[in-house]
Amino acid sequence: MNEFNHKTVFVLDHTPYFGISCESPIDCDFIKSKIPIPPISKSLWTCAVEASVEYCRIAWDLFPTGKLIRFVVSDTAAHIVNTWNVSTQSLTHVMNAMSMVGVPPRQTQANDYSVIHGLRAAIEALAEPTDFQKEQLAGKEQTVFNLGRVICITSARDDASMKSLEDIFRTVLVQQNTISANHKEYLNIDRCHLVIINLYPANMESMVNNRSLIDISPILKSEIHSNKANRISNKLTHLILPHFDLASTTVTGIPMKEEQNASSSANYDVEIFHGSKAHSVFLGTELVLPHSLKEGSDYETVTLKWCTPRSCGSSEMQPCLAQCRVTPVDVTSRPSSCLINFLLNGRSVLLEMPKKSGGKITSHLLSAHGGEIFIHSLNTSRSCLEEPPSISEGGGGRVTDYRINDFGQLMQLHRIVPLKPIPERSMDDNLLKMRAKLAKNSRYWPLTLSTTVLYNVRQFVEPILILTNKPELAEEDILQCQKTIYQLAALEGRQESLALPNMGHRLKGNKREEQYRLLWAELELNVSSSGTSPGHKTVQKCIRDCRSRAPIEIQDKDEPIDAHRASVIRATTDSPMSPPHSMAVVDSSVSALLAGSSRSSKKILGGGTKSLFDMLATAERTQSQKRIDFSGRLCTPQGQVAKLYPNMGMKEEAAAQARQADVK
Repeated sequence: MNEFNHKTVFVLDHTPYFGISCESPIDCDFIKSKIPIPPISKSLWTCAVEASVEYCRIAWDLFPTGKLIRFVVSDTAAHIVNTWNVSTQSLTHVMNAMSMVGVPPRQTQANDYSVIHGLRAAIEALAEPTDFQKEQLAGKEQTVFNLGRVICITSARDDASMKSLEDIFRTVLVQQNTISANHKEYLNIDRCHLVIINLYPANMESMVNNRSLIDISPILKSEIHSNKANRISNKLTHLILPHFDLASTTVTGIPMKEEQNASSSANYDVEIFHGSKAHSVFLGTELVLPHSLKEGSDYETVTLKWCTPRSCGSSEMQPCLAQCRVTPVDVTSRPSSCLINFLLNGRSVLLEMPKKSGGKITSHLLSAHGGEIFIHSLNTSRSCLEEPPSISEGGGGRVTDYRINDFGQLMQLHRIVPLKPIPERSMDDNLLKMRAKLAKNSRYWPLTLSTTVLYNVRQFVEPILILTNKPELAEEDILQCQKTIYQLAALEGRQESLALPNMGHRLKGNKREEQYRLLWAELELNVSSSGTSPGHKTVQKCIRDCRSRAPIEIQDKDEPIDAHRASVIRATTDSPMSPPHSMAVVDSSVSALLAGSSRSSKKILGGGTKSLFDMLATAERTQSQKRIDFSGRLCTPQGQVAKLYPNMGMKEEAAAQARQADVK
């Protein structure tokens, strides 16, 4: 998705409909008046402009160069707000131009109000080369890939209207490529990503349904989002993350003095956006970042705890894996302003991961360089300076548990061979596809067995590891993955430990609960890194549901399992492909055997871990292992006490009898 981010065009609907209220009153508590004030709401146009401008602010804060965004306003014609020229790529220029455009006109008799004028202008804008593309052409490069994204904020009646809008866009895109082939001032549009956002007032229901990203044609992808006007800011904030390959981090526990009372302080949270590399650099290591769903949003954020601030030079004292610019999500809030000013004054802040066990790991650092704030990803795993890696036992290294066989399979799956060039296929098309495939399949790939739980228990999760590598999951694949997840949950419920190698400091004490906690977390991370299709999201949701449930208890008391209890256990452990449960049908002879058995026998059978054959075999094996009883007990008649030393004193008695015989 982020390959389209060099050129982005916003098309804003400026028809009379966008002049109506969004029906979401603004909080006016600051106005103290005895005269009742009617509710004040923004128009659909104001909501659209504010959200799109905020989208630009985040993009331009994080990428000062290279990310170009244009605006086109559409009513009876297309109005160009800015160009690809760098001098017009600023919030000041955009806001000044928007003020000149003004509010949407009131309803008139004209029938030529349409957003299609803006879509045509957006396609033509994508065909215009930017300064960077002109430099590539001047350098006589063989191929200049022209990719772009169009974000259209409009309002439609139903899904049929949206389908008509997509068809018109596809037709105009093909026509523009035909024109570009005969004009040197235009570039052919190789691929285009169309995002349509349907906007409607908060008190209404829309007939337009959301639709995930699909291929409309070989050069066009499209997705549809239907949102209430007062929620469009959250929607664009969510969409910018995949558009520019960004990630969210929430810094929690920031101590700040109260504005009303300077003598007291409270802890606040501040959310920041940055490049996803600050998080993805830890994939494949023993560090699992604490992801959680952002409250009131559809995206995930990583929660890191504020540590004691350091001086300005602390950033140079930490080995760093990656660094990315940061920008606050809510730039106008007081906590965000305080954090930014604190860092710009030359202070640096370490961020740590809160752990349930009570420990903590310092994973990131916030620091300012040259008036810009960066988040640094710190090295938390083994250092290559301390332990030089080696494949086998040899001089200079102690790392010997590399996943060599798995790495060989990874290379086999991504082998490329030279192809004969043909005019219909661009030279680097297959290479780009292979790079994208390799990047996806290696997004989470632990290097050593001692830093992973998941790949040490492949026998339990093998179907999930294989099937989730597909770009799309069929219904049968989803059912197979769900069945494997339920079997793993049942394994945890039976309290069976996992046979794992030495996990270092990741697994303290080799506790069973810690084993499964790390396994579930790593399994969810693996699935989320494998793909974003609806099937992958279904499997990921199934994993989260099983993680949230308590482990299945094993009945070890002399009490029957009622129907409700059986249904609860079955709902937790079974899948749609499971056979009829054995607890639903109990043979009468087995019931009689259980009734006549001892309490201890029923305790073992109730747990479901041993069959009757297992018990008999265990008893026979135990009996055979007993030592032979001593001969005194074997020779003593039943009912009498056996003497331990039967011959003790017999010599003294015989000697006494001999002396008596001599005296006689």
